[in-house]
Amino acid sequence: MNRCVPALTVLCLAALTACGGGGESDNSTGEPRPAATPSEQAAPAERLAGLMVTPAEVKGFSVQPYDNEFALAESSSDMTADKPACAPLALAMNQLPLGKPQADLTRVLAPETQGPSGTQTYVTLTTYASGGAQAVLTDVKKAVDMCGDGFTAKGSDGSTVYDSVTAEDVAPAGEETVGFTATTSYQGVSHTLHTQVVRTGDVVGVYFAANGLAIANGQASDAKLPAAAMTAQTAKLG
Repeated sequence: MNRCVPALTVLCLAALTACGGGGESDNSTGEPRPAATPSEQAAPAERLAGLMVTPAEVKGFSVQPYDNEFALAESSSDMTADKPACAPLALAMNQLPLGKPQADLTRVLAPETQGPSGTQTYVTLTTYASGGAQAVLTDVKKAVDMCGDGFTAKGSDGSTVYDSVTAEDVAPAGEETVGFTATTSYQGVSHTLHTQVVRTGDVVGVYFAANGLAIANGQASDAKLPAAAMTAQTAKLG
């Protein structure tokens, strides 16, 4: 079985060598219904674009588009896990939407003082039809409980072995949240990856951090999520 570095490592190495309207008539009463809020009227993709943090809201960080050219898989359907119960974790740590989303959007946050060479944080926002977001959080919580001894994520472009998964205490966020760490080894060196999943209404935010350059250079790493940036993003979700 191939053991591949997380997609973020390859991305780091490559860097180096978004409606308003009036109310409509209620069919039952003939009275105008209240106009929907902008977020209710916006298409799912446009809504997510408006919910994603901007550089002004996460001072000290750049907010960059996500390029999946070197990703382990380009779509959720291309990603599996040797333990099916662990598939939600594989998706979360590889910037792929969980469940049955209406739309998803990923951005990469990098400290401006580090440039692209240090710890990077991926923020993936996904919106769902009624009940879909709750189901996603349930699946992630179950996976964290069941995958403590690790699993292998398999994509169309390789695989990554996660040696262990551990639940992590995280600050309350949104309507519900779950955090976990995962370890992975590359060339005999262990690395700790941090992930937090937050649900607010029908939107799920997945935050994932890793230090790709450290992994590529054979240096141990423990890339933690930047608290201020994550707080700003969760606050923007409402």
